[in-house]
Amino acid sequence: MPLLTVHHITTYRYKQPVSFGEHRIMMRPREAFDQRLLSARLDIDPRPSELRWLHDVFGNSVAIALFEGRGAHLEVISDVTLEHAPLAQGQVDVEPYARLFPFTYSSEDMPDLLRSIERQYLDPARIVDNWARAFVSNDGKTGTIAMLTDIATSIQRDFTYVSRHEKGTQTPIETLKKRQGTCRDFAVLMIEAVRALGFAARFVSGYVYNPSRTEDVIGGGNTHAWVRIFLPGSGWVEFDPTNGIIGNRGLIRVASARDPYQALPLSGTWFGPPASFLGMDVTVDVRRADPALFTRSDHGAINSRSVGATGK
Repeated sequence: MPLLTVHHITTYRYKQPVSFGEHRIMMRPREAFDQRLLSARLDIDPRPSELRWLHDVFGNSVAIALFEGRGAHLEVISDVTLEHAPLAQGQVDVEPYARLFPFTYSSEDMPDLLRSIERQYLDPARIVDNWARAFVSNDGKTGTIAMLTDIATSIQRDFTYVSRHEKGTQTPIETLKKRQGTCRDFAVLMIEAVRALGFAARFVSGYVYNPSRTEDVIGGGNTHAWVRIFLPGSGWVEFDPTNGIIGNRGLIRVASARDPYQALPLSGTWFGPPASFLGMDVTVDVRRADPALFTRSDHGAINSRSVGATGK
């Protein structure tokens, strides 16, 4: 299981000192069987007057920062170390009744999945519906995994990735017409496409890295976005339409939500003259950690030798 470090810096710059309202920070990776957090440190400048943690409705870890002073910049630095267990496409196991599309979720699962099946964007001309239906075979033998894989890899193959730092996402119809977008645009398109087919899907925000150091991955150096789809037998399975990844290989989850606005890495308010804001800079560096920095105790847990204080 690889040891990884993630160094994530976000800096907001202003012409003159401004005051800051409440900020929500979602940079702490989710604890799970396939990724285990070993250490975490959060540094904020200017230092907040109060910092508290909570779990949102999806179970994501959220830091709430409150400020009293003013500043010409706001910088948030997240440093984490974690164990990551890559799951390949071949390890995705689907219950026999769901191996062919269409299928129906069980009565036990359906009540909890309904909000993740609901469409979020209007599609009166059925443009997204028709695009999604094109991946369904006419012979009634559409393999579930094969179809979802085709949707993800077709976006990777047929659409052009274009970096965009402005907030928000394109609508799925805009992405289909432009044939280009960011990772979050591609994620939203795939979510709406599979929801049109009856699947439960969620938006994921996190980090992407190169497991073998030889693969060509898009989205590094910044936060990344992809999709989780609920499949009976395997639960929530990762699909990254930007890189054509199926399974969590190279993907570190931070937040999972029904809609992109619920998974923003950093959001908040500031108060000052409207023209004060100069811009935002984001850098993300994911690297393999040096195992020598960690020791394994007798019961199998890993302890960090480095200093890290969550919520500094």
